[in-house]
Amino acid sequence: MKKFGLFLIGAAASIILLSQIGPLLGLVISAAILYFAFKQFVKATSTLGKIGWGIGGVIMLVITASNLPAIIGLAAAYVLYLVYKKWNNNKQSIITKKSDDPFQNFEKQWSELNK
Repeated sequence: MKKFGLFLIGAAASIILLSQIGPLLGLVISAAILYFAFKQFVKATSTLGKIGWGIGGVIMLVITASNLPAIIGLAAAYVLYLVYKKWNNNKQSIITKKSDDPFQNFEKQWSELNK
């Protein structure tokens, strides 16, 4: 039953992620151009260069802000990652046998003393 719930959550997250591919690409491209414009603005020495890169940066900031619904796609990707981790989580119980072997008991006590 737990795997079925994980499957449903994963399916919903993957559908949301696929529907947000366009805005995600737009966000990545516009953020990269905005970063480039900022770096050129900082490097510019002339006033006209700073004004030009500043206007370009503001335009790219508006374009980047218009792609903010892509954050939903990023959240869906994170949920899909969490579902993947939970799906592959294998719980293996370690059964320790008590033995009367004095050498094993000695090793156990010695490791407890060294802690």
